Amino acid sequence: MIELEANPDGMDKAAWDNELKAMGDKYGFFEKIGDDHSALFVKSGKTLIVTFENLDHVYEHGNRLPWGFGFVQKQGWSILGMMAHDWSWYRDEDVYAFFDRLKREKFFDQFDKVVFYGASMGGYGACAFSAACPGASVVAISPQATLDRDLCSWERRYQVAWIRDFSGDYGYAPHMTEKAKNVFILYDPLEPPDAMHAALFQGSNVKKLKCRFQGHRIASGLIQMGILQPIVSGCVDGTMTTTEFYKLLRARRDFRRYLREMLLRIDEKKHPLMIARLAEFVLSKGNGPVFRRKLNAAKELLKKRGIAAPGAKK
Repeated sequence: MIELEANPDGMDKAAWDNELKAMGDKYGFFEKIGDDHSALFVKSGKTLIVTFENLDHVYEHGNRLPWGFGFVQKQGWSILGMMAHDWSWYRDEDVYAFFDRLKREKFFDQFDKVVFYGASMGGYGACAFSAACPGASVVAISPQATLDRDLCSWERRYQVAWIRDFSGDYGYAPHMTEKAKNVFILYDPLEPPDAMHAALFQGSNVKKLKCRFQGHRIASGLIQMGILQPIVSGCVDGTMTTTEFYKLLRARRDFRRYLREMLLRIDEKKHPLMIARLAEFVLSKGNGPVFRRKLNAAKELLKKRGIAAPGAKK
């Protein structure tokens, strides 16, 4: 198991940078890509996972290695972790040149399978730069298709990216995924902007997996439910079907964030009995102030309508 040689606790960014470089020198490479991006490659096997994420998030959370580093290592896979130091959406000439070079040098040809992975901004990156490796698979969670204001004027969440140019090389993500083997798009169809981005991915190689009541932060929810790793594994080995995905997603039945989001979306006046049943189910397993308030309000309304609430004595 490859790990940082120094204890990451209390490590400042300069020391952390040196540790990543030492790891890269020993097992692959670590490269600064312009001012705002870095790449860590660790070779372990014939399957390569290319991940995209924000560098500060990598530094501030966990073991300070790219997403899934330990999981990827346990599978015997190689990893190329792309890290952005800013909310750049990887729109940088140096990043384009980096992937152009990898393609030109046939870097990806040494692997039997290549999978690009990312969530949100990283999802955009995974889709866009998969074009450097035709035949790769893509796992993108809540991705943006583009943030070009002429193409998606309805997207108002990421004004920080409005200064970025989404035209040109690796620009429009749906076009960049056209030569991918499989493109798995995980999104919440009840989250309007994410659903609109997902709708722009139209290729026959696109498989859309709906995560209702998960909001934009699907990735963190899947991690908390313990199912992100098996989902990624299924996408890598080719066994992930729509049926298998929704079987794994049954774990949400005990996931408080999902149940709370579903509760808040139910119309209180139209479906008080539904609210009462859901709240009773959750409260039977533990405390929950929001569920308790919703249950009490639903019971009061049901009483006024002469309807027995769940658990009420007849």
